[in-house]
Amino acid sequence: MVRILVVLVVVVAVLAGAGFAVVKSPMGQKFWGGGNEPVGELVQMEPVGLGDIVRTVSAPGSIEPRTKVQISSQVSARVLALPFREGEMVKAGDVVVRLDPQDLVAILDSAKAGLKGQEARLGGAEARLINARLEFERLRSLYETGDVTKAELEASEANYLQAQSDKQALVHSIEQAKAQIDQAQKDLENTTIVSPMDGVITTLNAEVGETVIVGTTNNPGSVIMEIADLSSMLLKAAVDEANIAPVKVGQSAKVYINAYPDRVYNGTVRQIGLKRQVAADGTGTFEVEIGLELGEGETLYSGLTASTDIAVEHVYDALRVPTQAVLDRRVDDLPIEVRAGNPLVDVNKTFARVVYRVVDGKTVVTPVRVGVSDLTGTQILEGLEPGDVVVTGPFRVLVNLKHDKPVRDEKAEAERKRAEEAAKAGKKAPGADEPAEPDAGAPSSEQGVSAGEG
Repeated sequence: MVRILVVLVVVVAVLAGAGFAVVKSPMGQKFWGGGNEPVGELVQMEPVGLGDIVRTVSAPGSIEPRTKVQISSQVSARVLALPFREGEMVKAGDVVVRLDPQDLVAILDSAKAGLKGQEARLGGAEARLINARLEFERLRSLYETGDVTKAELEASEANYLQAQSDKQALVHSIEQAKAQIDQAQKDLENTTIVSPMDGVITTLNAEVGETVIVGTTNNPGSVIMEIADLSSMLLKAAVDEANIAPVKVGQSAKVYINAYPDRVYNGTVRQIGLKRQVAADGTGTFEVEIGLELGEGETLYSGLTASTDIAVEHVYDALRVPTQAVLDRRVDDLPIEVRAGNPLVDVNKTFARVVYRVVDGKTVVTPVRVGVSDLTGTQILEGLEPGDVVVTGPFRVLVNLKHDKPVRDEKAEAERKRAEEAAKAGKKAPGADEPAEPDAGAPSSEQGVSAGEG
């Protein structure tokens, strides 16, 4: 009988020990529960610490060359030659377009011939002017002595004035002819077009044999090609008008190009547009130019789709928590002991900003005052201390999380399970020639006999 009591005491002690467990997370939180599993919902936790927070303004945009020129013709002529093709490098001074000069040569020759004719007529006009002047002076002397009538004098004067006008008209015609020759000479020179800069031909709109035309007020004319310096690129970003105020020239930026998803480019704001632009959907934006920092010899394609994060504010060594941990809760839903007399809870407002601390395995809703936020972290100005442990996720749990609710640390739980699996794997499996160990819960033959004897 005594042996039976001893066995029962041992079994009760084992069962009692198995019915209550304590789990401790790596962050020092204790989670108590009955049974073989600890109680509480699995959550992600993180201690409050210090770190840098960068507030950014994001915007879409496209990559453009910092310097680009459009090559147009200053004369209407047929394209005779295009020495370079699209995508090829050119140097300043390289001939990129040759136009047919035949018609312009004819115009120049005609202008020169016209000038010679005008100059020849000018000699006759000068002779007629001299004769008219002498005749007028002679008749004026005779008129003073009464030898000619006034009508004869006036007719001579009119002839003299006409001779002056004819000469002046020829002088003007000669000046115009010379100007036409100068223009024809320039037009002839413009049939050879050279690149004004080093760069790459990014667009070629003409082919040999086509006729290019000069632009007018109502016609932009022919753009033969575009040359750009692809080693010096910028992002033209469309910043929403609601976010433009903190953006300043000189601020740093990160640029993400869709074509290169594994690369982040550094940039600097170099210019901010002063005129509001309206998109097709009515959204107001401002154009912001961000110069990109490229490596030696590195180039980018023009027109690539990209986006940017402009760093408009930088806070160092801020008390921070993951942004997801900061929630808005209705003031009326907060426990009375939390909202009563708490300077961080404005009872006149509908919502309060809170986080959930974890104390002894349970959540404690904690009002906070926040500062700068970025995509990952939020600055805490009041309400938390370094080392406090807060619930950071998952989001589906955070949305419905309540005060004083038991929770467990996902990391601690994962470590516990790994330890259990390692312990099980460490036990040696019995071999074919080795007897299996008896079940600890089953009585031995001796115990069975003793019980039977009793």
